[in-house]
Amino acid sequence: MQKTPPRISYVQPADIQDKAMLDELDRCAREGTPRPESQAVRAHVPAVFWSFANTWRDVFHHGIADHAIKELCRIYVSHSVKCEFCGNQRSIKARAKGVVEEDYKDLLNFEKSTRYDDRQKAALAYAEAMTWDLDTDDAFWARLKKHFNEAELVEIGYFVSITMGQQRWLRTLNIEHHQILAGTDGSMAPGFETWDDLQKSKSDPTYWARKSDKKQKPEAAE
Repeated sequence: MQKTPPRISYVQPADIQDKAMLDELDRCAREGTPRPESQAVRAHVPAVFWSFANTWRDVFHHGIADHAIKELCRIYVSHSVKCEFCGNQRSIKARAKGVVEEDYKDLLNFEKSTRYDDRQKAALAYAEAMTWDLDTDDAFWARLKKHFNEAELVEIGYFVSITMGQQRWLRTLNIEHHQILAGTDGSMAPGFETWDDLQKSKSDPTYWARKSDKKQKPEAAE
């Protein structure tokens, strides 16, 4: 696997004069979600860079809804739209809250999985409905309101919408990890910590986003 240029160039840290932007890129390299490559693309427009950084901080990392649930919804979207850049990252905060690697593997068939509790499944059904344009009815909303108040539903819905739009965009850009501020592994999924590890993992026949696979609506969404 060769390093290929992104469709929109990275703004190199050496070309950024704004110390606050450099500090944020450094945070991305250390903590991830997002990693620095996506922000290096957004850095062409500082307002876009900060709009995303601030939204991600206030809605994903902080906010009122359970961060671990938002993380599962984020990766559900990644696996649905095949955004490898996002899908190969893990939230350090979610890991500290008890999310383990096995929790990411059943997401597309979450309804039948024993890995998730009723609250997590309700949130994932919410993400599923938005991702796959599913119709919702009174029973759907009653299920959500059994587990979440309306403020939480606003935050989760907004977060899923933001991350879905960003992931659909990023997957068109041909961006990859370890190309900006390389040498850090903050938030990288197991097996993707270095460029060599990433190449090995992507060549594995069981890799979750193999290029030969066609995006298919999961059975749970039928």
